[in-house]
Amino acid sequence: MTTSEYTEHVAGGDHLAAAVAVGWDALAADGSVVHIRPVRADDEQALDELNHRVSDRTIYLRFFALSRYAADQHTHHLTTADPLDGPVALVAEVDGGVVGVASYEPMCTDEAEMAFLVDDAVHGRGIGTLLLEQLAAIARERGIRHLHADTLAENGPMLRVFMDSGFTEVHELGDGLVELSMDTAYAARTLDRMAERERAAEKRSLKPLLAPRSVAVIGAGREAGGIGHEVLMNLVDGEFTGHLFAVNPHADRIGEIRAYPSIADVPGPVDLAVIAVPSAAVPAVVEACGLAGVGGAVILTSGFSELGTEGRQVQGDLLKLARRHSLRLIGPNCLGIVNTAPEIRLDATFANVRPLPGSLALAAQSGAVGIAVLDHASRAGLGISEFVSLGNKVDVSGNDLLLHWWNEPHTDVIGLYLESFGNPRKFGRLARLVGRTKPVLVVKGGRSSGGRRAGASHTAAAATPDTAVDALFAQSGVLRMETLEELVDAARVLSGRPLPRGSRLAIVGNAGGAGVLAADAAGTLDIDVPEFSAVTAAELTEATGAVGAGNPVDLGAAATPATLEQAIRVILDSDEADAVLVTYAATRAGDVGETYAAIARAAADSTIPVVVTCLGAPNAEPQILLADGSKLPVFPFPETAVRALGHAMRYSEWRARPQGIVPEISGVDVDGARAIVRHFLAQQSDGGWLDAKHAEELMRCAGIAVVPALTASDVEAVLAAGERVGYPLVLKTAAPGVVHKTDVGGVRIGITDATELEQAYRGMAVAVGDPHVIVQAMAAPGVELVAGLVRDPLFGPVLMTGSGGVLTDLLADRRWRGLPLTDLDAEEMVRSLRCAPLLAGYRGAAPADEPAVLEVLHRIAWLAEAVPEIAELDINPLIAAPTGAFAVDVKLHLTPATAEPDWHSRHLR
Repeated sequence: MTTSEYTEHVAGGDHLAAAVAVGWDALAADGSVVHIRPVRADDEQALDELNHRVSDRTIYLRFFALSRYAADQHTHHLTTADPLDGPVALVAEVDGGVVGVASYEPMCTDEAEMAFLVDDAVHGRGIGTLLLEQLAAIARERGIRHLHADTLAENGPMLRVFMDSGFTEVHELGDGLVELSMDTAYAARTLDRMAERERAAEKRSLKPLLAPRSVAVIGAGREAGGIGHEVLMNLVDGEFTGHLFAVNPHADRIGEIRAYPSIADVPGPVDLAVIAVPSAAVPAVVEACGLAGVGGAVILTSGFSELGTEGRQVQGDLLKLARRHSLRLIGPNCLGIVNTAPEIRLDATFANVRPLPGSLALAAQSGAVGIAVLDHASRAGLGISEFVSLGNKVDVSGNDLLLHWWNEPHTDVIGLYLESFGNPRKFGRLARLVGRTKPVLVVKGGRSSGGRRAGASHTAAAATPDTAVDALFAQSGVLRMETLEELVDAARVLSGRPLPRGSRLAIVGNAGGAGVLAADAAGTLDIDVPEFSAVTAAELTEATGAVGAGNPVDLGAAATPATLEQAIRVILDSDEADAVLVTYAATRAGDVGETYAAIARAAADSTIPVVVTCLGAPNAEPQILLADGSKLPVFPFPETAVRALGHAMRYSEWRARPQGIVPEISGVDVDGARAIVRHFLAQQSDGGWLDAKHAEELMRCAGIAVVPALTASDVEAVLAAGERVGYPLVLKTAAPGVVHKTDVGGVRIGITDATELEQAYRGMAVAVGDPHVIVQAMAAPGVELVAGLVRDPLFGPVLMTGSGGVLTDLLADRRWRGLPLTDLDAEEMVRSLRCAPLLAGYRGAAPADEPAVLEVLHRIAWLAEAVPEIAELDINPLIAAPTGAFAVDVKLHLTPATAEPDWHSRHLR
């Protein structure tokens, strides 16, 4: 199948395949880059050469006979078959040469037979597994549910590929054959295995960049002030533990470092090249680094995609050069990278800040933001494990770093400053995995919107550019920080300290006013400041002399360090708090050092977080060192400390909860839904709003109950519809483009007879200026909600629910989530609404059928996946009644489906 034929074929709805028609890059198990693409007609010679290059045993294991003629015949079949009815085949390329091929032959509607051949020279690098993953992804997109393969029982390597893939498989032995049947669906086990393989590959791929044994600074000038010179000096001053070289054709030495004319002249292998040459020279330098076997490069130079179209083209060409040599790139237009591990001590930046060693890993798209965070973290006593200035993100992105930092031993907390997402749904999946062991803190730039989304549905109109980001973070456990300062504060509480086990906060100190402010701040963040039990209160009184030892505990300004120590010990021993905030006001009568020591002794063995505020001592240390080397963060204000603790509590709660499952949806008619969409788009190729009748039919295909309705456009038809629907009924305008029907007099409810219906219709037609109406049965009484989705071009479908009816825009009571939607996601959406108490039954009202509401959300999620042509869906109101959930008014906007990548697939951007 040729690339053009493949692209033409997939334009009809094969979305994943369209995305890979020109191929993509992925990481092999050893961290090298593999290019995977569809087979082309001109691949026959390369595949024949592969057939004759591999060993006799490889041919035998693949074709069950020593027949290279059979292998060549199969190659001819793959490269000349009908692209619509024949096999699907992928090739793997390394360094521009074909090293593997995978294919499947359709057997019946949803089954196919697969086969693989991988060059002996690249065995053990995971290329067969990569081909299997990509082949299964395309098969799944094209409706193939099962892939089969016959393998010789003695073919251990291929059997391991299948068995370790994570795809569900069934196998039987007979006559020396193993018959495999693999489910192409993404099960949880499949995704976990894929993520683990990707993590291991990323670790090996990024090791030359972030843990180099040798560094060459290319463009290191002799004079101070130049970027290359300053990077070299930072590496020297930071005492980099590996070999250090300078590349400058006009110098023999830069300071004490030997200089060489080019990277090719540098003796021995170079892991990392730091490139600081003019932009016009960068491509040649990258090519030279690739030829010299350099493992990774940091491009500090600016003048690429930030300049526009031409710069983006040059930057894209840089990436192609690098990928050809498996050379990973950071930047361009970046500040550099840092690794403070004592065995590495890498400061390859031109920043004027030397980060402290610690456990916060940080990545920032903006160099200036990176400098600000590093400076603030150092002032606050927060150490950095690694820092990466991403710059233009030509290659290494936040997703790559999440994988790298996932199991990195020196890192406890991950902080990101992002201005854009390359693959947001993959980011969400990775963050959800990483977050189970390490908190991920993100400051997302570009939060403000220049205006609301234009749309003819409540859901689309309410979807701001930031809506999808919030939904993504909420589902993946990411802690969104409003400011860089907040990120540093939260990281200080989370780094190397135990997590809170709940939301109970104990406040103790010698500053009563500070305790009150802390309690007030806790109240605004839903942090509980409970009263102590009588036993604990008595122990506090006995130990400290405090009168009425409530919470906050005010020990008085004259409290000694010993008194404070005793009070903290009593609280920690009580098991009545999940975190402790010590509020200390420094006075001339006290000693900050002695007080710090007392707090350290009390908190030495604490299994819950202890944080401190120190007021009135501007020169006091920003942390208290414990005997085991860990630190208690000290904040200047109680509100700041409580906010940071609130993030730790929120993260701990998310991490402790189950991950949830995506429910199986039954009673749906995917063929009927697809038929409705095809019929509509055949008439309106550019898309548009589905009429009420077909919108209702589409809802019924999804198993969503709709209150019966009929359309009409004259008096006679309206009266006939009224007889069919039955009284009492509702009359609504069907005029196109009207979102808020009540605002234009377009809704009348409780119509009891034909006379009233005729009068209402005539008045509405005049008021709205359109004769088209909907005659609908009265819905069961209940709570009015809104539910829907909008398809974001980058984030995919985003679901919304909230208060409905006339309150939709007035209250703006909404919650958003993306896909996949788990049972816990749906429950949180509904139960966190301000109107949620109404669903439980308010002032004697019967409770609504909450499970029915949740089921509607899951069926909307199913529609989003099954019908990618849905651009907007709005159900308003959705009546949550005691007897179920019923859609009253449905608006559906359809557009031709665009190609979407497989968000789970392992591939480099």
